[in-house]
Amino acid sequence: MSGKNNHTIGYGTYIIVWIALLAFTSITVTVAGISLGKYTLVIALTIAAIKSALVINIFMHIKFDEPIFKVFLGLSGATLLVIFILTFFDFLYR
Repeated sequence: MSGKNNHTIGYGTYIIVWIALLAFTSITVTVAGISLGKYTLVIALTIAAIKSALVINIFMHIKFDEPIFKVFLGLSGATLLVIFILTFFDFLYR
């Protein structure tokens, strides 16, 4: 990289994101102990998606990277989604 887009994120942002990740982790542990029926998995996956978005955008700096990295990230996310869908269909029709 030539350094033309040198973006820095302050320590305050890192601390806020770290506290948010700790909060979402504690919410995940709490939800795991509560029986919410079929919504437990949906809530857990939603929290995991929010946490991964925070890590990818802030700690991995994908927000400031070139568009090709975002394309590959989208492709890998789409591949993961297809794997999840195929797994759920396999689970439903057993």
